[in-house]
Amino acid sequence: MKMEIERKFLVRGEAWRDLAEGVPFRQGYLQTRPCTVRVRTEGARGVLTIKGPSQGLARQEFEYEIPVEEADLMLDTLAQRPLIQKRRYAVPYKGFVWEVDEFFEENAGLIVAEIELSYEAQPFEKPEWIGEEVTGARRYSNASLSVLPFSRW
Repeated sequence: MKMEIERKFLVRGEAWRDLAEGVPFRQGYLQTRPCTVRVRTEGARGVLTIKGPSQGLARQEFEYEIPVEEADLMLDTLAQRPLIQKRRYAVPYKGFVWEVDEFFEENAGLIVAEIELSYEAQPFEKPEWIGEEVTGARRYSNASLSVLPFSRW
């Protein structure tokens, strides 16, 4: 079992944009409580993910690759609406990889960055384009954005 430990921040400016190529993501939620069951396509790859409730910054995460055709079918027929449409950029910085998500459709205008850590108190240096920390702010979670999109805030 994998434990996911991550912190989330808003992104400011455009300095990050030329540091990596983005991959299109399309994702939806089959269930959000008591655990999150998510299906998504990452480029040409299909993924099914189950996440447990947060305990501090950590939570259990189970991730399985599935055929992209099955992921598309689940997104088209089973997932809650609206779907999350975004482009993810993997930006290396000082020993870490920041995942920058630029959202589209009903979440257009929102750009967040996440960093995965090995332990909760692990130190890291933030790039200059990292803004306010929103770790734990539920409305910034993708599951919440699929229920109450950024455009409706």
